[in-house]
Amino acid sequence: MELPTKAIITVAGTGTRFLPATKAQPKEMLPIIEKPIVQYCVDELVASGVTDIIMVTRKGGHSIEDHFDDNFELEHQLEQTGKHDRLKKVQDISKAANFVFTRQKAHMPYGNGTPLLAAKDLVSDGPFFYLFGDDITLSDTPVCQQLIDVYKANPGIGGVIAVQKMPDDVLYRYGVVKLEEGTENEYGGIVEKPAPGEAPSNLVAFGRYLLSPKIAKIIAEIPTGKDNELWVVDAINELAKTEKILVHEIEGRWFTTGDPLNYLKATTEFALQREDLRDDYMQYLTERLAQ
Repeated sequence: MELPTKAIITVAGTGTRFLPATKAQPKEMLPIIEKPIVQYCVDELVASGVTDIIMVTRKGGHSIEDHFDDNFELEHQLEQTGKHDRLKKVQDISKAANFVFTRQKAHMPYGNGTPLLAAKDLVSDGPFFYLFGDDITLSDTPVCQQLIDVYKANPGIGGVIAVQKMPDDVLYRYGVVKLEEGTENEYGGIVEKPAPGEAPSNLVAFGRYLLSPKIAKIIAEIPTGKDNELWVVDAINELAKTEKILVHEIEGRWFTTGDPLNYLKATTEFALQREDLRDDYMQYLTERLAQ
């Protein structure tokens, strides 16, 4: 059974909710503590056995390419000053995987499926991951590895979609998964931003998909959908007509970093996982809240 060794990470968004910080850099390069958001996605993929990572960028995305490239001047400086632990951290980034960068062209339609369209020829030969570059996860077993485990246990399926159970009062903000009637984990569609009381489940889909290579052909053929955008879910729905797609409720937690409040929440949660930061940070928060 062929397992995914490739992944696409979408890093072509404009990040308007973080202006002016994103005027000259992609929002995915904003740091969660000392690592940029997108590096958490890369680390998860590498820990799950992925060797080839395709990043779909936009104009101005050169800082992402620079981050995952060698930096000889910095490495030489760290070597000369004896900062070998920091040197290793820097060198490990470019060695983590084979990185490919492709530009999302201006003539392409807008939408979260457009990066897949831009990279379709690079993933047409086997199953692959599709990640939103501003979604990060915390879990004992990497979420992408969890999707691989489901994929291995169900030969012949067309993909696995990661979901997280969310409270009723926030479902209107997300795409909520509908399960096929009579099944516990078979994908039956997604209802985008359902009205209160109309959500088909409490399972919210986020930026972690393991997909059949057939979807590369589908994304090139389907028309734009809602708001004249190209939606990855429309391609998934088309794939689901011929191949079974499963839903996996993740072990762990998903964090979106696409707006300032959720970005701060994610930063706090990751800080509290760090043994070198947790106690002092908790003390600060306790003292601050007592004021």
